[in-house]
Amino acid sequence: MVVGDFALDLDLVVIGSGPGGYVAAIRAAQLGKKVAIIERDAIGGACLNVGCIPSKVLIQAAHHFVDIKSEKYGVIAKEVVFDLEKTQQWKDNEVISKLTKGVESLLKKNKVQIIKGSAFFNDPHQLRVVIDDEAQSYQFKEAIIATGSRPLEIRGFPFKGRVMDSTGALSLKKLPKRFVVIGGGYIGCQMASVYANLGCKVTIIEAADNLLMGFDNDMVDLVKKQFSLKNVDVITKAKAKVAIETESSVYISYTKDGVEKSIEADVAMVSVGRIPNTDDLGLQMAGVEVDERGFIKVDDQGRTSQSHIFAIGDVTLGPALAHKASYEAKIAAAALAGQNVKIDYVAMPAVCSADPELAIVGLSKKQAEEEGIEVNVSLFPLGASGTAISLGETEGFVRIITEKHTGLVLGGQVAGVGAGGIIAELALAIETRMNVDDIALTIHAHPTMSEAVLDVADLALGLPIHI
Repeated sequence: MVVGDFALDLDLVVIGSGPGGYVAAIRAAQLGKKVAIIERDAIGGACLNVGCIPSKVLIQAAHHFVDIKSEKYGVIAKEVVFDLEKTQQWKDNEVISKLTKGVESLLKKNKVQIIKGSAFFNDPHQLRVVIDDEAQSYQFKEAIIATGSRPLEIRGFPFKGRVMDSTGALSLKKLPKRFVVIGGGYIGCQMASVYANLGCKVTIIEAADNLLMGFDNDMVDLVKKQFSLKNVDVITKAKAKVAIETESSVYISYTKDGVEKSIEADVAMVSVGRIPNTDDLGLQMAGVEVDERGFIKVDDQGRTSQSHIFAIGDVTLGPALAHKASYEAKIAAAALAGQNVKIDYVAMPAVCSADPELAIVGLSKKQAEEEGIEVNVSLFPLGASGTAISLGETEGFVRIITEKHTGLVLGGQVAGVGAGGIIAELALAIETRMNVDDIALTIHAHPTMSEAVLDVADLALGLPIHI
């Protein structure tokens, strides 16, 4: 049955309810807009349902398992068993379900109309929403596209059966004995760490020279050291060719140094990048321009080639990060409300929750020097942190990149326990144009991991206390 032969009127419509879409909808409503949001899957988008949040659940559960087995804290338990199915129940029922309901409640609280279905543009001011065998057309005044991205599927590795994307790897009910990861980026290394911590035999196949491109080599070396301790095989400069599935396993063939090899696994996860969800929106009908890879072209407010249509998050160029989408969401909403705003962040932090956790923000030493900036590099090892020692997590460091003559904070890298939280202070320092004196004069609570930032600032001033 098809309904909706006439078009209903909407003011501002947001397509997609992920960390870009729902933030844009709520902020626009707060700024006086009448807003509707369209979602074809679950409220909260990929990040909340099949990405960042469920990843955190499995990462944390795996860490608990390792900690209990280690007995290093004097906690001794017999016959420690990991029940992945129960972990999945916790993830789905106690984490994802609560958060999706929470987001839906926030949308309703802000009087955002929720429309279920897949949106397709008919023209620059009309779209059609389809769900099952029903459809409804809508006229709209303004729109924000926030449809996110999806894992890239490569030739020879269709997502089916024992070959899966990260969504499938996050939803396994039974631990595989042999787990192969194709792609050694953020997601690949995070999931490799999870299943290695749970006792699986893990192999990573990466085409590049090293894992985690974008992180400094000494940070990557810490992750590789942990992989080695957990019997993870890391194969770089290798190209995955094809996956052949049998009744009981899957064989992955790859080439390295011109030689073709094969490895057997119970499960293979492909994580080699993401592509924007723009190919089925009817953007051509709306007159919205995209580049050759499907990314929507936008200005510094998120405005597309159609002045009343904006795009944010993974559908635009830049890193596919939830916090980038949320930032751009607030800019787009404010611009639509008539405010004089633009995307002008100085630094965008990035975190990889491997073992150990890695976080970066701003410029690396190499990047700063390529820009012709003279810099000082200061590194404080976590082995000198009282808190890190008390936690039994001394691997890693906090590093700060400062302009040589002014002490201006240009970049920071953190490897180790709590890296994702520690990096926020360095991001704030860069964004607000702080120098190391500002950090050194800020009292940091004791005992906390944040003190390592104070220590590295003292070191940058040439006045170290704890090393």
